[in-house]
Amino acid sequence: MKSIRVFCPGTIANVSCGFDVLGLSLAGVGEYMTVTQTPTKGITISEITGQDLPLETAKNVAGVAGLALLEALGSEAGFDIKIEKKIKAGSGIGSSAASSAGAVWAINHLLGNPYTTIELIPFAMEGERLASGVAHADNVAPALLGGFTLVRSTDPLDVVSLPSPRELYATVIHPQIEIKTADSRRILKSSLSLKDAITQWGNVGGLVAGLYREDYELIGRSLQDVVIEPVRSILIPGFDEIKAAALNAGAMGCGISGSGPSVFALSKGADKAHEVAQQLKEVYTPMGIPFDIHISNINEKGVYPA
Repeated sequence: MKSIRVFCPGTIANVSCGFDVLGLSLAGVGEYMTVTQTPTKGITISEITGQDLPLETAKNVAGVAGLALLEALGSEAGFDIKIEKKIKAGSGIGSSAASSAGAVWAINHLLGNPYTTIELIPFAMEGERLASGVAHADNVAPALLGGFTLVRSTDPLDVVSLPSPRELYATVIHPQIEIKTADSRRILKSSLSLKDAITQWGNVGGLVAGLYREDYELIGRSLQDVVIEPVRSILIPGFDEIKAAALNAGAMGCGISGSGPSVFALSKGADKAHEVAQQLKEVYTPMGIPFDIHISNINEKGVYPA
């Protein structure tokens, strides 16, 4: 039997100003998946460790994404999936995207790579549709491609890989509460003022330009969200205190990771990222809410054999 074990990276979506269009892949946060070819057509999920998630193929994002790929190929192949979940569902660090991306990458690899990596994104998006009700690509694109990605369009799909400055590090604090993406979408406003739209467009453009120029000051100035953060931040205990502490510690910028409750800060250099982490610990510990803190550079490879 052909088999492969892969690392499936966690991701930060939106990256403040880029709601549903920007994302980045984390090197130090992720989970593992083992996919084995079987003689029986279809997909089975025989084991999930780390979390209580459904083994039923049609109710698991990895199963749904993998089936979408096999259906598109018209393949009679069969695969078994074992998942080592290390990203909590509803954490805001791309749990469903990691599983969806890992499944389609591994299955595609075992089949001899009939699709390019970028062509796998629509299949992984089907896992996101199951998880949140919306087939968005801002998590699965960086999970598959690595680095920063820009989803210019989903219909038709048009994803652009962006450069990742070498000294860029993320500090992510994950309060141990769950915010489901579907729920966090329901509270968003359906319209916004022209003033806010112009501000947001300027920040997205500034962030992309900053990445290309490795201009850390421009990146920091552009990590501002006047559309989504003011609404979603009310769901995250201590958000204002976390953001203030991160910026006071020297972070370039700070915002909500995905739909929350995780909050991320971007810093120049590992030392600064660790200083930010220490400040976040001091702010959040007295609140009495359990939390995890991750420090990571940018994962340039996306999903890869482990």
